[in-house]
Amino acid sequence: MIFDPPLIEARLIRRYKRFLADVTLKDGRDITVSVPNTGSMMGLTTPGSRVFLSRSDDPKRKYAHRLELVEADGTLVGINTGLPNRLAAEAIMAGLVGDLGAYPTIRREQKYGTNSRIDLLLEDPARGRAYVEVKNVHLMRERGLAEFPDTRTARGAKHLRELGAMAEAGHRAVMVFVIQRADCDQFRLCRDLDPDYAAEFDRATARGVEAFAVRCQISTNAILPDALLPIDEPLAGAA
Repeated sequence: MIFDPPLIEARLIRRYKRFLADVTLKDGRDITVSVPNTGSMMGLTTPGSRVFLSRSDDPKRKYAHRLELVEADGTLVGINTGLPNRLAAEAIMAGLVGDLGAYPTIRREQKYGTNSRIDLLLEDPARGRAYVEVKNVHLMRERGLAEFPDTRTARGAKHLRELGAMAEAGHRAVMVFVIQRADCDQFRLCRDLDPDYAAEFDRATARGVEAFAVRCQISTNAILPDALLPIDEPLAGAA
């Protein structure tokens, strides 16, 4: 995924109301930007942090600039939760996510389950369907260990229940965690921050849901999925 036009460097003043942040541009101007992330962004909101913004000329957007990357722990971290579906699709097509790349058709945002939409629906006349749910990961509290979630997520737990139902119905069901930071070599659930999500994850894998964690290389020019990381969890349903 290429950033075109190039990102704009700034310094974070504060993040607030979840979807907004104030930043200082390199020319000294202070502006308000949108923040495409509903989570807590734990560890990524320190005032003075170097950040990178995209800009759009779309007149329908209230804020022309959008926060994309934050520099933290000596690395760049992607915080835009609108990107992981695209990154997961790129990882699948590159052959990084098991054998999912063998499915000839990928469709996005398809209705399924109980009033839900699956992030990616893979189809093959011989294999059938694979339902793929994608989550963005940017939390690191222990060096080298990526964790999800960074706050409670009832919506995420619902998605795991829906995936479990698809697996029990005979379909392939897959959870893909997209890690938007390159300084991690392992993934784990954040069981202390959201024990309910962790419990649903355990139930989902027991029902046959597979799970993968894909790490990305981040630069101010592009985000590139580059490796599958080990998941430090009991994956009862992993293939």
